[in-house]
Amino acid sequence: MSDSTDGSAGLPELRTIADYQFGAGAGAALFPPAESLTIKRTTSGRPQQIHADAGRIVSFGTDGRFTLGLEGGRRLDAALEYPAYRVVVDDESEPFVRDEKNVFAKFVLEAGDEIRPGDEVLVVHERDELLAVGTAQLAADAIRDFETGMAVNVREGAPAET
Repeated sequence: MSDSTDGSAGLPELRTIADYQFGAGAGAALFPPAESLTIKRTTSGRPQQIHADAGRIVSFGTDGRFTLGLEGGRRLDAALEYPAYRVVVDDESEPFVRDEKNVFAKFVLEAGDEIRPGDEVLVVHERDELLAVGTAQLAADAIRDFETGMAVNVREGAPAET
């Protein structure tokens, strides 16, 4: 990664990491080449957060993985084929998830097959409206099969659209 201070350095590498973490096309969806993004860096120059005008897209962990912000979730929701990296809930769960309450397995209607524990996921309503972003606590088959247990540790909820 270059240590240029103009904020554009490192985006090609960050796109590659996003494609690896979320699948082909995720990097361009999160960090469109034509968009002016702000990269906040640590004192050593490592990317720490990437922001757009609309808000935080991702944070970049020391483990080399992204944690999604709500804006990143919106971008992936628009770009990834349904139900990839999504945990789907219904009307009953919606207000709790928006309020940043965790998602429990028994309330999940569907989960993307590729989800593993520790993966960043989108929590969406069955009408594919983004409700929150968070970290999967279980694999997809366990999320679908278990009647108990936390499926997603919700980090950031989306406010209801007025």
